[in-house]
Amino acid sequence: MSEHSEMLQRVYDAKDDAELARAYGEWSRQYDRDLLEEGYILPFFITAFVARYLPAGSGPILDAGVGTGLSGPYLAALGYTGLSGIDMSEEMLSMAGQRGCYTDLKQAVLGEHLPWPDDHFAAFISAGVFTTGHAPASSLDELVRVTRPGGYAIFNIRQSVFEENGFAAKLTEQENVGLVKPVETSPPFAGFAFGKDDVLGFVHVLEVL
Repeated sequence: MSEHSEMLQRVYDAKDDAELARAYGEWSRQYDRDLLEEGYILPFFITAFVARYLPAGSGPILDAGVGTGLSGPYLAALGYTGLSGIDMSEEMLSMAGQRGCYTDLKQAVLGEHLPWPDDHFAAFISAGVFTTGHAPASSLDELVRVTRPGGYAIFNIRQSVFEENGFAAKLTEQENVGLVKPVETSPPFAGFAFGKDDVLGFVHVLEVL
């Protein structure tokens, strides 16, 4: 098993948030190279949906599960400013900070209270976070809370996780109580450019009400 495969297995086998944060912390310096060598596209692809729905200058954007900040430079290149990020790993946040495009980076755990007031962001994005053994469906409650009415929730979910981990039920619940309105769900697509055609997911776009 390669070192990359071993780190990925540690991430998926983590038994709690503390163990998951340690695994990502130890992987942080090699993370970008490992994932990009395998054709990982989600942090870049998600920016296309931001550009489709949210004009630059609309307000701050939260990158939820920012990791090493791969999406940030591409959002900045599209004219977006006021980028914030959260991650459970201090080491990952340090890497994201070195990119120079995030104005606010905080250590926090998705599924717990987020350190921003209600209606703060014009949108939140999340790429590659809602997957096996990671942030729970309940994360969407806080993420929607900190997003202003008329703003957008833009995130991908791995196909195998959507039903099994409660995301389908959570989205239905939020829609039924008038918190969000579905805008777009992409067709299923692979999160890697090559070699992993069976690792499929969707991008969901919701308007926050």
